[in-house]
Amino acid sequence: MFCDLNVPYNPDDPEVVHTLNFLAELGYTTVALSQTVSGKLPSSLNPPPLPSNVPKSLQLLTRLNLILSDPAQNQRLASLTQAYDLVALCPTNEKALLNACTSLECDVISLDLSVRLPYHFKFKMLSAAISRGVRLEICYGPGVTGSGLDARRNLIGNAMALIRATRGRGIIVSSDARRVLSLRAPWDVINLTCVWGLSQERGKEAICEEARKVTALAKLKRTSWRGIVDIVHGGEKSKPEGSAQQQKATTKSKTSTPAGSGTENLKRKASLSSEAVTEEPEKPLSKRDETSG
Repeated sequence: MFCDLNVPYNPDDPEVVHTLNFLAELGYTTVALSQTVSGKLPSSLNPPPLPSNVPKSLQLLTRLNLILSDPAQNQRLASLTQAYDLVALCPTNEKALLNACTSLECDVISLDLSVRLPYHFKFKMLSAAISRGVRLEICYGPGVTGSGLDARRNLIGNAMALIRATRGRGIIVSSDARRVLSLRAPWDVINLTCVWGLSQERGKEAICEEARKVTALAKLKRTSWRGIVDIVHGGEKSKPEGSAQQQKATTKSKTSTPAGSGTENLKRKASLSSEAVTEEPEKPLSKRDETSG
């Protein structure tokens, strides 16, 4: 199961259907259509309607990319998790990255690695996000279709630094491709992660297992209380299935057996057992009786 959890989406874009068809041909099964918001959150924010004429093999998810510069402006992250399947934070400075890794509620931390970052990645800060179940995302699209060699050089250098700081754990790889030409097949992405410093096994996990864990944890947050208690039954009274059949079976068994047969069998067994216990064995003849006989 190959996943691409960051595909920019606009309902008015006619190229979206071609992009989804091409992703299905490449072998992807789960695709997240992303919507990007910068600055303060609006009062009402809902995901756009998903396209209808898409391949049946694709599972479409909704995602919100929130460009984060000041964490104090975004206090409604908990409500966004109920509206979107995935919520990703895109920090622009080191302070915003620290808050996203330690305290802010999100599913993915997405970094623009195609630009030169003014800070260095630290293991303690990134491991705090991984321990909370938040994954760090590397998008190869801006580096593939970026302007000039600077974007590719920055992507390779920043990706290597991120992998070195995280020890290769908790990383997912997405496309962030705005055009069909920016997409790559799953095994091409795995080979690309090997260039960045990941092993082939970890590179496959970045687009398979780790991405699946992100969607599973996000679903648990939406459908359960604090990701622990899942409400399965609402408390309404309902008869369990098969209760009527069990009642019919018990009535048939009662009518088929004659009245008192069970008690008679028990008495008969008890009497037989008591007789067997009380019966005394024959005494052997004494020598006097043998001579008299």
